[in-house]
Amino acid sequence: QVRLVESGGGLVQPGGSLRLSCAASARTLSGYAMGWFRQAPGKEREFVAACKWNSITYYAESVRGRFTISRDNAKKTTYLQMNSLNPEDTADYYCAATPEVIATTFVRPNEYAYWGQGTQVTVST
Repeated sequence: QVRLVESGGGLVQPGGSLRLSCAASARTLSGYAMGWFRQAPGKEREFVAACKWNSITYYAESVRGRFTISRDNAKKTTYLQMNSLNPEDTADYYCAATPEVIATTFVRPNEYAYWGQGTQVTVST
């Protein structure tokens, strides 16, 4: 069982930055991929970024070059550094985890077995 708790969301002006954190409670995250997804009001949950145990990363085209996913395996914490934020980034952001052996693309929500409760990010003046 893996429990995930996100933090770091909030209100930020366009062009600003935020860093989200995802703390995992688990015996180990060895062999787990970690992902970030987001869901805006009235829209489906969408992939943002993912990081495999060996640090291979994946990004949605909409955030590539602006967002960076990283993980500290010793601390069992995954981060999402978000720069150059714009109003279209406004959403609830969710951390997710999955054993890599059951995932193939690492970008589909249904490939992830464990989810956090989400943290809200609002980009507005």
